Amino acid sequence: MNRLEGKTAIITGGGTGIGLASAKRFIAEGAFVYIFGRRQEKLDAAIAGLGPNARAIAGSVSDATDLDRLFDAVKQERGALDILFANAGTGALVPLGQITPAHYDETFDVNVKGAIFTVQKGLELMREGGSIILTGSTTGVMGTPAFSIYSASKAAVRNLARSWAQDLRGTGIRVNVLSPGPTLTELAAEVVGRDAMIEMGATTPIGHVGDPSEVAAAAAFLASPDSSFMTGSELFTDGGLAQI
Repeated sequence: MNRLEGKTAIITGGGTGIGLASAKRFIAEGAFVYIFGRRQEKLDAAIAGLGPNARAIAGSVSDATDLDRLFDAVKQERGALDILFANAGTGALVPLGQITPAHYDETFDVNVKGAIFTVQKGLELMREGGSIILTGSTTGVMGTPAFSIYSASKAAVRNLARSWAQDLRGTGIRVNVLSPGPTLTELAAEVVGRDAMIEMGATTPIGHVGDPSEVAAAAAFLASPDSSFMTGSELFTDGGLAQI
């Protein structure tokens, strides 16, 4: 399929996990993709496997100067933007009673502030018919032990899409949330544990942990004209975890 032929995409948090898998899928469907992330070594490894239709820029979504560099590069090199996947995120298991201001600040700076200013700065370059995708989570609609701050940040992301769908009326630009469930990414393995993620996946109706490529397939749908009648929506790729 070439649903994204000639399109220009940005994926934040694009060096690993769902971001990297989505970059592979977008390129396979014809897009030129900018991946953005904090770790240069991960970006270098990603670019080596993505080929000539990808470009990596290092930086943090919580740093306005880094975001300006990203969008300036896209403007100079591509002129405009069709797909903006605000996927960068962070989280840690911290139960009530142990939450610190530093934990709160880091989580909300990346997951909420980062998403807000990634989208706001990218709007100037977005073409009519463009697609904005925000990464949510099943935790945004579920109670999860020791994960309240991360979960609250993802609930905030969900409402951003609802409100921005209203703000974007008449622009031809859509905004939707993609909410994965248990997916075996590098971050999930670090935070929750690989074995725990596999066990969680086994409890879903599908019966197995998600692969990043499965979430990437849904991201490609939201990025493409196939989802042209969707905005303000939340698409779950969770094996049914939050649906029953």
